[in-house]
Amino acid sequence: MILYVNCNAPKDGNGSKESPFKRINDAAQVAKPGDEVVVASGIYREHVKPKYAGTEENRIVYRSEKPLGAHITGAETPDKWEHYKDNVWMCEVDNGIFNDYNPYTTFVGGDWYFAPVVRHTGAVYLNDRQLYETESLEECLKGEVYDCSWEPEWSVYKWYTEQKDGKTVIYANFQGKDPNKENVDINVRRNCFMPTENEVNYITVSGFKFDKAATTWAPPAAYQDGMVGPHWAKGWIIEDCELSNSKCCGISLGKYLDPENNHYFTTKHVKSPTQMERDAVCRGQYHGWTKERIGSHIVRRCHIHHCEQTGIVGRQGCVFSIIEDNHIHHINNMQQLGGAEIAGIKLHAAIDVIVRRNHIHHSTMGIWCDWEAQGTRITQNLFHDNHAPSEEIKPALGAMQSQDIFIEVGHGPTLIDNNICLSKVSCRLATQGVALVHNLFLGALTSIGGGTDIPLPNGQLAVRYTPYHIKHRTEVAGFMTILHGDDRVYNNIFVQYYPVKETVSKEDMGFIMDDNQVAGTDVFDEYPNYEDWVKPFDLDGVANMFTMQEAHFSHLPVWIDGNAYLSGAKAWKQESSCFKDEKKVKVSLEEKDGKYILETNIYDILDDFNVGMINSDILGEAFEPEERFENPDGSDIVFDRDYLGETRNLKPLPGPFASKCNQVVL
Repeated sequence: MILYVNCNAPKDGNGSKESPFKRINDAAQVAKPGDEVVVASGIYREHVKPKYAGTEENRIVYRSEKPLGAHITGAETPDKWEHYKDNVWMCEVDNGIFNDYNPYTTFVGGDWYFAPVVRHTGAVYLNDRQLYETESLEECLKGEVYDCSWEPEWSVYKWYTEQKDGKTVIYANFQGKDPNKENVDINVRRNCFMPTENEVNYITVSGFKFDKAATTWAPPAAYQDGMVGPHWAKGWIIEDCELSNSKCCGISLGKYLDPENNHYFTTKHVKSPTQMERDAVCRGQYHGWTKERIGSHIVRRCHIHHCEQTGIVGRQGCVFSIIEDNHIHHINNMQQLGGAEIAGIKLHAAIDVIVRRNHIHHSTMGIWCDWEAQGTRITQNLFHDNHAPSEEIKPALGAMQSQDIFIEVGHGPTLIDNNICLSKVSCRLATQGVALVHNLFLGALTSIGGGTDIPLPNGQLAVRYTPYHIKHRTEVAGFMTILHGDDRVYNNIFVQYYPVKETVSKEDMGFIMDDNQVAGTDVFDEYPNYEDWVKPFDLDGVANMFTMQEAHFSHLPVWIDGNAYLSGAKAWKQESSCFKDEKKVKVSLEEKDGKYILETNIYDILDDFNVGMINSDILGEAFEPEERFENPDGSDIVFDRDYLGETRNLKPLPGPFASKCNQVVL
């Protein structure tokens, strides 16, 4: 059955073409497996809460009749703004509009939130741009530049809120603009399209525009909401949508509400935060976290921008998903929110998740895979400008370090291949069991050997034991601390593109991370090759657990070969087959007519340097889970396709391209 919705219909209807529903949520209460909900163009000010699940054979499809024509917003437009003083105007909103959730009395905060808890989930928007919240009316009146902002010219637009006589009073500094003549909205709803119940499965959301939801902070051991998301379900497809201006997260593929483990550390204090996370993993299994019931979503061809926590977030609910062909940018640029859950894509337990062909830029981080990145593959993505636009910008309280890719406290296998990483830090690897294959890195590899355990003032070490899983499943196979190493680095191009400053050890979330700025693999110099690592285990002798204790907790081996090191990038001291050249490398990325063009002289410098073909047999298996670097279905990977999908020949080039090129459209 096809159900029709048209907000411009003269009156409420029955969902027929002749008499459509006026609200999408009316259709969402009756749509059953196999039904399609076709939504006419217009602005829909509602939270759509699908009631029924589809099936794998008969999905329920919600489709905008015209691509991006149906606009679902979490915002309302105040009827009138009154001039208050100077550039500041005010409006009053009766609190009845908020029902049981008032964004202007609800603060952003909770587990792993490190910024001061002074920002509300509410927001004011001028011409589709979010204004900066202040802590006082005086600060709002001054309208000064916020010196932590990545967009300082916009940070002079301010707002402030207070409660008075059952009303929300909002003051806003529009810098000389008349809000009664401009497009000014305030967010009032927490979500745009998200079920309120678990396991509303097999829904397709296609071609909508979503914006301005008053989403809450979404840490990994709490309920994770977003403007759009499946809410602990299986088999959703979110495609061809535009999402912007979420207070926190755009799309959530994340965790259900577990009242006994929701913001546990913030509310109870007595367990360590990492123990809370281990509890969440195990409790998830009790609450249905299996391959048969949860995950296997697809997020594709979406444009996600100007959200202040993540473009896409997901703890556990993201397993077995595909995130592909999305454009994600300008995430957390306001720098008013801060904590350990901020990135273009932030996933926990990204088991067998494939993240491919995405373009992520101008964000605090590109992709952050935290805990249990087992079977995760990050491939054919373009990253750039994922760092502050100027070194003069002051770090915000609670702000995280910036990089294109961050893999944290996992056991692998985690595969990063055929990516173009152009930001100042390419990969932060506070983890083990990673394979880097055929990438172009202009930035450094950093946090090698650090960022996992917390040294305490009393001399003790707070060790982070993290889970690993049965192969291609969610069931926990064991827990282990991070030994570091067990990494493979083959056929990459490393360029010392950015100037090198002295390595600085920085505290981040209590962890000490060496902020290395030297491109290349010399950060692995203290790590053994396999032959040296395996000797203490005396494989042909008698097993002696006492004499082997030290070896059991030493760094794991690394395999590094076939890489090119340009403009001063440094190689691992044991690498036997590599290319080194000090010539100046030129790399530029230019946008033209909506396309990005990469120009470089790298392949002129490489001359005739070739490498071998890499496959799953060469990469082997990650140490702790004893799982191969392979496809989610267990089949082998042969790295015979490049960033563009072109086929590599019998003598492959290092880096992400199969053929030499000075200019390529990405």
